[in-house]
Amino acid sequence: MTIADDAARAGLTKVGGRPPLRAYVTEVWQRRAFIYSLARFKIESENQQNSLGMFWVILKPLLNALIYGAVFGVLIGPQGRPPHFVEFLIIGIFVFEFFAQSWTAGGRAITNNSALVQSLAFPRMVLPLAAVTERFLKFLPTVGIMLVFLIATGNPISWHWLLIVPIFALFFAFTCGIVLITARLAVHWRDLNNFLPFITRFFFYTTGIFFSIEERFGPKPPSAANPQGTPGHPWLVTATDYQPVHEFLSIARASLLDGPTYTTNGDYWLYACLWTVAVVAFGVWFFWRAEERYGRVD
Repeated sequence: MTIADDAARAGLTKVGGRPPLRAYVTEVWQRRAFIYSLARFKIESENQQNSLGMFWVILKPLLNALIYGAVFGVLIGPQGRPPHFVEFLIIGIFVFEFFAQSWTAGGRAITNNSALVQSLAFPRMVLPLAAVTERFLKFLPTVGIMLVFLIATGNPISWHWLLIVPIFALFFAFTCGIVLITARLAVHWRDLNNFLPFITRFFFYTTGIFFSIEERFGPKPPSAANPQGTPGHPWLVTATDYQPVHEFLSIARASLLDGPTYTTNGDYWLYACLWTVAVVAFGVWFFWRAEERYGRVD
């Protein structure tokens, strides 16, 4: 009989060992209050030295929307803009900023907290989840600003606005799954953290933040200026139908804005749910598999 067998008979477990998946997820859930507290503390600590304090949580996305709106509003021109362009742009930027910031910060959650990981025993999954929670807490005030802006610009209040609750809940869960996958990969390959800003920027310019992919690349019917019409690039539109971030953006815009431009593909809800379940399930399993290695992060 080995020492390990004797320890097992005495009910002892390996320090830093990986518990069964179900027990591990239970441990993470039991620390949900800690995840929330850690996220809130980081928000407060980041802004307490600034003169404007917590107002920066709202001011940063507003400034981004103003800058991008001014630049791309001029570059795209009136004919290339979708209806309700300003509202279209603000929804896209606010929603995507949450995803991009969560992905970048969550991917570094283990490598940037190596001292904490090596000194205390806790399920390491709470660190990337706290990073996403922090960004989501910052995102919530911007949702309120976004709704106020929609009302101020004459958009009618509709019961469809309530759909943002499940769609943002799905988007939060989907982002958690992506971050868990990235956080583990970043432990094995540190260069990934340097690539993440470029990857998020690629998604930023190809997800339809500033323009409607369906209108820009879809087929154009005959018109006085173009009697023949144009076939467009239907393959590109079809490909984006299965791109999860584009699906979430399209559903959010369709829930908040009126008009035929914002009648989104009815299958997007199904696709978004399937993406979320698959990414979260794989992300939890993938991150858990390397639990023993995180304590050896340099």
